[in-house]
Amino acid sequence: MSAGTYAPKPGAAPLGRMIGAQAALETRMLLRNGEQLLLTVIIPSLLLVLFSTVDIIDTGQGKSVDFLAPGILALAVMSTAFTGQAIATGFERRYGVLKRLGASPLPRWALMTSKTLAVLVTEVLQVVLLTVIAFALGWSPHGNPLAVLLLLVLGTAAFSGLGLLMAGTLKAEATLGAANLVFLLLLVAGGVIVPMDKFPGGVQSALSLLPISALSDGLRDVLQQGASMPWGDLGILAVWAVLGLGAAAKFFRWE
Repeated sequence: MSAGTYAPKPGAAPLGRMIGAQAALETRMLLRNGEQLLLTVIIPSLLLVLFSTVDIIDTGQGKSVDFLAPGILALAVMSTAFTGQAIATGFERRYGVLKRLGASPLPRWALMTSKTLAVLVTEVLQVVLLTVIAFALGWSPHGNPLAVLLLLVLGTAAFSGLGLLMAGTLKAEATLGAANLVFLLLLVAGGVIVPMDKFPGGVQSALSLLPISALSDGLRDVLQQGASMPWGDLGILAVWAVLGLGAAAKFFRWE
């Protein structure tokens, strides 16, 4: 049998095409999951509408939506990059999906890159939807778009690292419980819907170092106060991103 009989030529697809195909698959799986949609889309949207239209929490001067919209955007990033990714990856690890994918031509780092791309695509959809809702509620944002982009990217990196670290070290059931518990705790104590100045001074200082607090405060400084570049919040997110991704890379177990 002469060479060239087989067409196309057998072998792995180009790396870029493999990453793109896996990222598209990860995105479709995420968007088809009802529990994930509840966590990433429905809950943030309902919180934004509820607390913007009903006077439940004192958000200070100005319209409630101007305070709440940046915090809800931060919550959306956390729900996708941390909570959703931790739970989904934890159960993929339990059922042996990651082990099988790790044995495919797609390198393991490329698999994690695909998951990150799926998270970013989902976040874009979240940001668009929440922005439309916020505008309908009378939101008046202003500030540096580059600063907003940097905050969202660093926030995604920080929460992705922490989510993968949890998924790669704990059992799936423990990840499910822990990820949801962290989501609820940070929703209340992370400056998302409750202003940080409502907490005692010492507690407030500690909470301000959390990634959700840095992301929500940074977005609020830019979009509500018009700050040019919130370097302090960016620095906190960068530290969390390095620590989280570094720990995930070192301690993640595929089985």
